[in-house]
Amino acid sequence: MMLNDPEQTGGLPAQPEVGIAEPAAAAAPAVATVPAALAAEGVPTRFACFVTGTDTEIGKTLVSSAILHKLVQTGVRACGMKPIAAGAEERDGELHNDDAAMLRAAGNVNLPQHITTPFMLREPCAPHIAAALEGVTIEPVTILTAYAEILGASDATVVEGVGGFCVPFSDDFDSAGLAVQLNLPVILVVGMRLGCISHALLTAEAIISRGLVLAGWVANLVDPGMRFVDENISALEQRMPAPLLGRVPRLDNPSAAEAAAFIELAGLPGWPATRA
Repeated sequence: MMLNDPEQTGGLPAQPEVGIAEPAAAAAPAVATVPAALAAEGVPTRFACFVTGTDTEIGKTLVSSAILHKLVQTGVRACGMKPIAAGAEERDGELHNDDAAMLRAAGNVNLPQHITTPFMLREPCAPHIAAALEGVTIEPVTILTAYAEILGASDATVVEGVGGFCVPFSDDFDSAGLAVQLNLPVILVVGMRLGCISHALLTAEAIISRGLVLAGWVANLVDPGMRFVDENISALEQRMPAPLLGRVPRLDNPSAAEAAAFIELAGLPGWPATRA
């Protein structure tokens, strides 16, 4: 699902602060902190975020990979995680998903696929349907356990959600619930096309209403024929309760390195300084 485009009870201790965007008329969400166990060992504050989108196939994987690329450039150990990938095919005896593979390639921490993508599903459809077809139940404990392993092996982590913010995984678990359990600051990818303003504002409202930090948003041009792009982005800048982190144009051959040139995250608290 490459698109300007690549796509397609309890939790872990709270994660470190990545950035806070104050909602216009809501109480500020709780600030994430370094897990007590890690703080006791003197582990420095780390960067971590949850990347979601206004819809499916609007560039979450491209932006997530671009963030990982920029993290690697700072000299830290960066690892991407796509907990659920729906739409996999078997290659050389192992299931392969283009989005999960792009995240793995953008980071510099080599972990087994069952850790970076605990649920690799064959059917390219909604995760709860793909899981049911395979007799699999998507449960938070499996994802949270894998995430804990990633924390131990890396300095920075980017977790990419599935589809939009509220995509169901099972009868009682969805992408929004996963974001809450991970308790990571959220970066929202807005697919620039007709209707994106309402989609973006409703998604931001859903994120903040769950007590999560909306760290920022990225405008990704998915419809090259969209009219009044600048005006739409301006309208969103006036209304979104978080800063614009970048504008990614339509790319002929989208890659993590190319997209990274159009986003800026150095101003977010927790972003690592470039190492010599």
